[in-house]
Amino acid sequence: MGRAFEFRKARKMKRWAAMSKAFTRIGKDIVMAVKEGGPDPDANSRLRAVIQNAKAVNMPKDNIERAIKRASDKSQGGYKEVLFEGYAPHGIAILIETATDNNTRTVANIRSYFNKCNGSLGTSGSVEFMFDHSCNFRINGDGIDPEELELEMIDFGAEEVFVDDDGLLIYAPFESFGDIQKELEAREIEILSSGFERIPQVTKELNAEQVADVEKLLEKIEEDDDVQNVYHTMKE
Repeated sequence: MGRAFEFRKARKMKRWAAMSKAFTRIGKDIVMAVKEGGPDPDANSRLRAVIQNAKAVNMPKDNIERAIKRASDKSQGGYKEVLFEGYAPHGIAILIETATDNNTRTVANIRSYFNKCNGSLGTSGSVEFMFDHSCNFRINGDGIDPEELELEMIDFGAEEVFVDDDGLLIYAPFESFGDIQKELEAREIEILSSGFERIPQVTKELNAEQVADVEKLLEKIEEDDDVQNVYHTMKE
């Protein structure tokens, strides 16, 4: 198993930990998808993917439909995706994905978290290169041979296919998302969820006291409503 498997294993219990936070994230994803490609999932591949993710976290169908309707309203404001980079204490690099309707507010909040926790907010490109930007798909693996599927999906950019408790996981570079999504849909393979992750190329092991210092900052960042995902180079 490669880095994607280990990364998935370490983060599995942490992602979407709070259901209300998950719904907030999905709601923003729906708005951005609709603003980009329209409200029809059949004609909007990004929206199809978000709806799959909404179902995966048990978001009620009515909630999904209301979010799409609201996003279709031209008076509804959109969200801008902004990436923040910086360092936590003890040299741990942090990458933060946000979706915001007020960049001034988000910048001020993120900077304050770093300042309060002895970290430092960096400039664009200061730590992003330390992470591989990948995409992933979780599919219904019934009747599918993982090794055979991996060989077949290599042509579409897949790097790893492995089995976990939630089904089959496919990992690939960020830019392969569209090709893999199209191929899975063409084969009528059920996509349970999909998304993007940033996998650290190298991780750093800390002692318990140092881990507590870093987690204090991570908790503050993750609690912010504008934050979608947080990645770091601390070994978990």
